Amino acid sequence: MTDSTQDLDLQPDKPHSARFWNYLLGGKDNFAADQELGEQIKREYPGAVDLALATRAFLGRTVQHLAGEEGYRQFLDIGTGLPTADNTHEVAQRVAPDARIVYVDHDPIVLAHARALLTSTREGATDYVDADLTDPDTVLAHAARTLDLDRPVALMLMAVIGHVTDPTEAAALVQTYTARLAPGSCLVLCTTLASPEVDAANESYAASGTIPYVASSAKAMAAMAKGLTIPPPGLGPINRWFPDQHTSPTPDTEQWGFVAYKAD
Repeated sequence: MTDSTQDLDLQPDKPHSARFWNYLLGGKDNFAADQELGEQIKREYPGAVDLALATRAFLGRTVQHLAGEEGYRQFLDIGTGLPTADNTHEVAQRVAPDARIVYVDHDPIVLAHARALLTSTREGATDYVDADLTDPDTVLAHAARTLDLDRPVALMLMAVIGHVTDPTEAAALVQTYTARLAPGSCLVLCTTLASPEVDAANESYAASGTIPYVASSAKAMAAMAKGLTIPPPGLGPINRWFPDQHTSPTPDTEQWGFVAYKAD
């Protein structure tokens, strides 16, 4: 753990959602309780690590494509989790040094790490907002200090929307965000497709005391993109989006998603 977390109550004896995810990704910012939960989840759902790695790779490929090929210069990353390698701002500013990124999380452990480890290029900007995904008014008001919301924004919802456990409420929340973004904005979203193994693992995850996460259906995911256009390859396994032409194809996982665009 970094020095910035010394004044926090880390509760190392209890699993924590961001540290659990960090463990699946092979990170070091986790404790025994997080590791034990991770091992339990891997036993119940053997694809857990592949799913986590696929999510991280999807983020990197997508941000690189949006910044490099489509000219996006503004990114709003909600529910960012603990910093790892190739965070959103690093990928975006590597391609476009003037890119501006706002991270949003309401977890004090995540925010402490973010403020310590996430820095911007001189040409661009990086900011951190302490707010909840379910409070779009606060999120967008604070994001507007760094981003010009009258211009296109790439909204990143990476493995976070499942914390809104009612699918109708989840779709309505995502639609609230996209309705308030400028024409030409896009939504990058991924979440886990429901299956018996996934659902059993999520039940164990919730029983551990962490914030529950509910898997989705293809229909529910599609509802989140209402009013937007999803180009090929469409809603489906995230490894199919912007594949790396220099590496072998990766197998599908239950992590599904899309990139959807708001008309100009």
